[in-house]
Amino acid sequence: MKPVPLFALATALGLSGSAPPAFAQSNYPWCLISTAFEGGENCGFVTFDQCLASRLGIGGFCQINTQYQPSVSAGPRRAQKAP
Repeated sequence: MKPVPLFALATALGLSGSAPPAFAQSNYPWCLISTAFEGGENCGFVTFDQCLASRLGIGGFCQINTQYQPSVSAGPRRAQKAP
């Protein structure tokens, strides 16, 4: 077995801890809590109807996503009057 150079080992260890943690996209208002296949949670639904349609055939229930944070938008801009 060939020895690993110390620089390569230090670089690999340094890079492995520098990535941000991965999180599932959960910024949608509705979650499907599945009862099939040991359960699961999918919080990727914009409307309650989308969630209901997705649960057909697999069971489960839809609930409000308690982690949902609506995006902040600037809203429509008004044109300013010229002096």
